[in-house]
Amino acid sequence: MNKEGVNGHINSINRKRKSKVFAASSILSQRRAQATIFIIIAVVIVGLAVLFFFLLPGTKVTPGFDEQNPAAFIQTCLENQIASVIENVSLQGGSVSPESFILYQDSRVEYLCYTSEYYVPCIVQQPLLKQHIESEIRDGIAADVVSCFKSLKENYEQRNYDFGMTPKGTTVELLPKRIVTNLNYAVTISKGQTKRYESFSVILNNNLYELISIANSIIEWETTYGDAETTAYMTYYHDLKVEKKGQDSSKIYILTDRNTGEKFQFASRSVVWPSGYGNVPVFNGEE
Repeated sequence: MNKEGVNGHINSINRKRKSKVFAASSILSQRRAQATIFIIIAVVIVGLAVLFFFLLPGTKVTPGFDEQNPAAFIQTCLENQIASVIENVSLQGGSVSPESFILYQDSRVEYLCYTSEYYVPCIVQQPLLKQHIESEIRDGIAADVVSCFKSLKENYEQRNYDFGMTPKGTTVELLPKRIVTNLNYAVTISKGQTKRYESFSVILNNNLYELISIANSIIEWETTYGDAETTAYMTYYHDLKVEKKGQDSSKIYILTDRNTGEKFQFASRSVVWPSGYGNVPVFNGEE
């Protein structure tokens, strides 16, 4: 065989080898593509199954639910709603639905000291302000408390526990630096062994207790002299900002914790002069 014949034979062999390699590569690519499609389909099916499970009416199993710590579930379930009610009450003078109020920046700010007459000091509207606010917070979260314990019950029953519950009421305590919600629910949980819980507590860091104490002091000045000197409070309490806004013969006091931004605001109408005899002084709370 001459040289040209040998080269031709070699080239023919190389072409056949390349053809086989290409065919094998093509088959491998197809198999990879098929495997990818199967994986995608499997992920979609699992996702749909999970979605269907959690959207199915009556199915409320909570991801990450700790069977050994029902108190943590209640804390997580309620803390945001409690905080929301506290903020709402604080911006409205201590009530969820104020009856005697003045509108200020879209908030219905309740009068904690009021008189409709001229020249005379106001009369205290909420003599037991702390207790009133505690009851307002309690009533404001009542429906959420019921809902959270119902959800707790469903989570345990979905995991084949026997769950017994006896509601005995809810109380809220305003304490220095914190607000404690006591949930007097006797709960019994059984599966193999039985555990009993007499009550649960949700604790939030909040300075409302101190702000209400300052509010009561201001109200006392309002009932005696028809006004309160705000700078004195900030001189003594360096973490406190006190603002006094005049509006329609009324005053709105805004008490702010400088460290946390938490506020309590309320209105007063006291020793009012007829139009033309002077205006209510306005103080912006800055030292």
